[in-house]
Amino acid sequence: MPLMFPQIDPVAIHLGPLAIHWYALAYICGLLGGWSYLRWLVRRPPFAMTLEQADDFVTWATLGVVLGGRLGFVLFYKPAFYFANPQEILEVWKGGMSFHGGALGVITAIVLFSRKYGLNLFAVGDVICVVQPLGEFFGRIANFINGELYGRPVDGHLPWAMIFPSDPAHLPRHPSQLYEAGLEGLAMLLLMHLLWRNEKVRGKPGTLAGVFLAGYGSARIICEFFREPDSYLGFLWGGATMGQLLSIPLVLAGITLAVISQRRAAPPVPPAAP
Repeated sequence: MPLMFPQIDPVAIHLGPLAIHWYALAYICGLLGGWSYLRWLVRRPPFAMTLEQADDFVTWATLGVVLGGRLGFVLFYKPAFYFANPQEILEVWKGGMSFHGGALGVITAIVLFSRKYGLNLFAVGDVICVVQPLGEFFGRIANFINGELYGRPVDGHLPWAMIFPSDPAHLPRHPSQLYEAGLEGLAMLLLMHLLWRNEKVRGKPGTLAGVFLAGYGSARIICEFFREPDSYLGFLWGGATMGQLLSIPLVLAGITLAVISQRRAAPPVPPAAP
């Protein structure tokens, strides 16, 4: 018998009239955890930024994630609907965020932030990419709690196959949100941390960012084989999903960036901020 999805209240905390949803809590945990981790990273070579700049960047990253994630969803997934109903673009409480759009938003924030403070663009990108999988993990756990973005129907017997209440067909499905939390989140977090500990790797800025882009893109492509395609898009070219098609450029750009960064001479390490 397949597992039944546990009935979890989408509201995590009730504070009188104030209701904090799991998805909002995931963003809060990801930002606070990422902020703490970022402060730990920038205390070590190559000293990508000061602690004060790390604190400041949290705001930039938040805007990049929210604005980029929303615009990415609008443009990549449902452009016809939102162009016909532009007033709904701002109605983010109805759902609809794109990782790839959020990534573009954060990259834009990194570029502008580095220019403003005269920082090494690739060193800043490296530390942000080491931190990012933590937020991805919390986001996918929130997807599971909400019973959304579930997997494809299971062929044959699978002990952890699950029936989701939001599935109109009520079929046993892969809990693909947990696959993504494990592969895109925890596995990438461990990989990036272990690479960061290697001084030769982090001594050549851009390498870690390249590994992250290629690693996340590959993990997303794999997980999409178990995830149900969006109903309003379905399968696209060659039976690929939109998530897979958007991840291919990430893999190619990541490999290129990592190879070029490793071939460059290591820049001098700036002194640590007092």
